[in-house]
Amino acid sequence: MAMIRPARPTDAGTTGEILHQFSQDNDWMPELHTLAETISFCGTMIDRGWVTVAEVGGQVEGFMARDRQEICSLYLSHKGRRRGIGPQLLAKAKSACPRLELKTFEANHGAQRFYRREGFVESARSGGAGNDENLPDVTYVWIKADRKEPYV
Repeated sequence: MAMIRPARPTDAGTTGEILHQFSQDNDWMPELHTLAETISFCGTMIDRGWVTVAEVGGQVEGFMARDRQEICSLYLSHKGRRRGIGPQLLAKAKSACPRLELKTFEANHGAQRFYRREGFVESARSGGAGNDENLPDVTYVWIKADRKEPYV
């Protein structure tokens, strides 16, 4: 079980490395930013108060960035995968917000399976004109069960 906590400025390096590794691991993902740029980006999200980290044994193994109801990022280290950390991070967001929305790349089939398992429903698709990578994406929405709001 990971300890879930708000990110500190000193977490920018580790969260940046986790995010940067994602582009290294997926041949369909263009590498648009250097590691230093990615660390800086994570530092900005941390400064805005968006980032929650999952720590195991004193080491950050994953993080989620959330701006109100929008999940902007959810990434795990190699070591953090398949250990229940993703669901823990989502549970934290679900407890704070009755409606969540996120986008994932169409090519990221693992993320799509994960979000569907976690109760998210596909609400839209786009050709990628709205993201930096210019890759087709899928929008998912989660609404707390006792809310009376449609999934759009």
